[in-house]
Amino acid sequence: MKTLDKNAQHYSIDMIRDEARQLVEKGSISRNQPIYILCQYIPAREWVCVECELEQCDYLLRDHISDLIAHETWDND
Repeated sequence: MKTLDKNAQHYSIDMIRDEARQLVEKGSISRNQPIYILCQYIPAREWVCVECELEQCDYLLRDHISDLIAHETWDND
């Protein structure tokens, strides 16, 4: 039973945003790429959960990463 619980990962929209934000900050992905680029960084067995969460929050996989992490605050240089 613990193995099932360990493998069953729930991704909240905040977790997905944080992951996307970290990937953008590292330069692994860019803000203008579609959200589905995240599937390269999330294990395949967990991607279905991510897709469901995105869908429930009215995001499309073709939307840009910038749409997902739009709640960032920017400091003026």
